[in-house]
Amino acid sequence: MTTVSVEGPVRTCVGCRARDAKPALLRVVVIDGVLTADPAGRLPGRGASVHPDPACVDLADRRRAFPRALRVDGPLDVEPLRKHLQTRPPNREQVEKRT
Repeated sequence: MTTVSVEGPVRTCVGCRARDAKPALLRVVVIDGVLTADPAGRLPGRGASVHPDPACVDLADRRRAFPRALRVDGPLDVEPLRKHLQTRPPNREQVEKRT
């Protein structure tokens, strides 16, 4: 296991389980039973962190990691989160990976 040497807060992605700097991850919360993206990190309630990558979201959904991390009963619909990722402009790291 490698140690991440990042300055500032470090969070773990619930999808791929990799540790990364807090700004590189997207916080999600449950509001009225709906999985909601919280890019500003200001919504109330327990949050979970996931890379803003559809592969990590799919992996977290398959592993049923969102309900476990957010401590809610039953499955959660991840479609609102997927739609948020499709409408979100790519960040600098995603553009660097493509080139």
